[in-house]
Amino acid sequence: MTLTYELDPAIDPALRDGVLALWADVSNAGGAVGYIPPVTPEEIRPALLRHLLAMEEGGTRLLVGRDEDGAIAATAFFTYNSHPLMTHWVWLYTVMVHPRHQGKGYGIDLLAAAERAARTGEGFEHIESIRLTCRGGLGLEHFYARAGYKEVGRVPAAIRVAPGDDRDEIFMLLPLS
Repeated sequence: MTLTYELDPAIDPALRDGVLALWADVSNAGGAVGYIPPVTPEEIRPALLRHLLAMEEGGTRLLVGRDEDGAIAATAFFTYNSHPLMTHWVWLYTVMVHPRHQGKGYGIDLLAAAERAARTGEGFEHIESIRLTCRGGLGLEHFYARAGYKEVGRVPAAIRVAPGDDRDEIFMLLPLS
């Protein structure tokens, strides 16, 4: 089985609730997507609403991966830069694969789908690279390196997971040229 990817899906309650459930499940399984477990979908809802508002305004786009049952199993949000000197690259945020699908290669597939979208999708014609950040201490930089991303910077102790547990914020870049 593989996931089916869709860029810019129609936003409806089922999609919203599916992304919220995915985000909570990934967070509660220890995923580095902005929250520390335990967390509920209601606690995540404000962050998702900010993403959805940015989508309405045209500054953010959503890539969704669905499993064979049509359930949302993976996501990544693209965010365009509004700074006039940085419009040639996009951020990739909230890269997630549901815990039940992890270990099957779907994370690499999700990153490949994101790369394809940025290379060939309408609205990405001027995009030359994708940037993202990840939390240190989990080996995520090695995962992203397998997909072609290069570490281009690191801010020591920028992320406080818990008192006495600070992690580096690692900046990764995927050139598209």
